[in-house]
Amino acid sequence: MPGIVLIGTQWGDEGKGKITDLLANQMDMVVRYQGGDNAGHTVINGDQEFRFHLIPSGILYPHITCVIGNGVVVNPKVLIEELDGLESRGVCVDKLLISCNAHLVMPYHLVLDGACELKLGKAKIGTTHKGIGPAYADKISRTGLRVQDMLDIKIFRKKLEAALNEKNEILTKIYNFEPFEADKIVADYSSYAKRLEKHITDTSLIVNQTLDKGKNVFFEGAQGTLLDIDHGTYPFVTSSSPVAGGACVGAGVGPKRIDRVIGVVKAYVTRVGSGPFPTELDDKVGERIREKGGEYGTTTGRPRRCGWFDALILRYASRINSLTEIVVTKLDVLSQFEKIKICVGYEYKGKIYDNFPPHQTIVHKCKPVYEEVDGWKESLEDITDYGDLPKAAQKYLARIEELGGVPIKMISVGPKRKQIIFKN
Repeated sequence: MPGIVLIGTQWGDEGKGKITDLLANQMDMVVRYQGGDNAGHTVINGDQEFRFHLIPSGILYPHITCVIGNGVVVNPKVLIEELDGLESRGVCVDKLLISCNAHLVMPYHLVLDGACELKLGKAKIGTTHKGIGPAYADKISRTGLRVQDMLDIKIFRKKLEAALNEKNEILTKIYNFEPFEADKIVADYSSYAKRLEKHITDTSLIVNQTLDKGKNVFFEGAQGTLLDIDHGTYPFVTSSSPVAGGACVGAGVGPKRIDRVIGVVKAYVTRVGSGPFPTELDDKVGERIREKGGEYGTTTGRPRRCGWFDALILRYASRINSLTEIVVTKLDVLSQFEKIKICVGYEYKGKIYDNFPPHQTIVHKCKPVYEEVDGWKESLEDITDYGDLPKAAQKYLARIEELGGVPIKMISVGPKRKQIIFKN
C-alpha cells in the first residue's frame, strides 16, 4: 500500500518540512491533514529558503499534487499571500487542491484568539494568535463556515450573519471590542473565492482515487504528538489531531490506506509556548542548543524552549502513532558537547516512571532521570555515510533506537537537502 504518514513525535518543530521535501521526489501526492497557518515548515532548496504555513512542502516539485485536506482550517488571505509569494519565486502552484469541506478562519477568530489569551494572563496557552482554536471551536459547535460556502455568496452571508449575532455579542460585551460588519467580510471573502475557486474540490475523492491507482500518497502532519488535542499535554496543545490517526480523518481516507508511519525525532527536545517540559534547560546549555540549532519559531519567531532528549516521549509517540520507523534530525547541533544527557525516566514522589505518566500533575512536577553519554565534538555537516559518524554519535543513535523501540532510517546533520544520512 502506498500511503505514508509523517508525524512529529515531540511538541512540533522537529524538522518535518525537510523530511517531506526529501521524500517528496518519490511521491505523487502530498496531503496536509490538520492545523492551520499556526504551523511552519522550513525547506532549503539549493540556495533558497522556503517557509510554508498552509501549503504542503511538496509544492516545490512540479510533478506532485498538493492537497489541503478537510481537517485543515484555512485563512484564505494567508493562503493567497503564500501562493503569491511562491509564484513570485517561480514556483508553479497549479496542482494545489483545497478541500471544499475545510473550515475557514474568519477575522473574528483572530481577534477572539488574542483576546482570550490576554484574559487568561499567566495561565495563557501560548497560541500563535492565528485564530486556529476559535475556528476549530466553531467547527465542533457546528457554527463554522467552510471553504465551499465561499462559492455561494448567499449561503456564505446567511451563515456569516448567524455567526456574527453571537460573535459580536462576545466581542462587545465581554472584551469591549468593536463589532464586525458582515458587508466588509462578504466583500473580502468573495474576492478570495474568485482567486481560489479553481483549486477547490472534493479532495477526499481525489486522494482515494490516487491511492486506488497504486500511486504514492504522503500525509503530512503539522505540530507534534504532544500537541494533539486528545493525546498531548492538555490544555497546552493545538486544536486538532496531529497524530497518525488524524491523517485518516483529516484527509478522508480509511485506516487500511496507511502502510508506513514515519516519526520525526529531534536529537534533543524543543517546544514553543506554555506547558510542561520535564527536560527543559533554562540555562546556558539550553541557550547554546537554541543558538546552534536556530531554534526560533517559523511562524512566530519566538525562541523555542530547549532540553535534552526524552525517551519517554518517544515511547509514547511510538505507541500512539504505531511508528514503523523514525528520522532523527539536528544531530549536528549536539556536536558542541563533551557529555550529553538522555532522559530515561521521571521521578515523582519517590516513584520512577519509565512511560509517559497518566496524570498531568506528574508531568508538570516530575524530575527527569538522566543517563549521561559521551559527546563527540566533531562536525557532522559533511558526513553522508553512517559508518563515518563518530563512534559516540553512533552509540547515541543506537541508544535512541533501543529506548524508543523503533528503528532509525535517516539522520539529518544540517538544514540542506544533501545533509542527510540513510541508515539500513
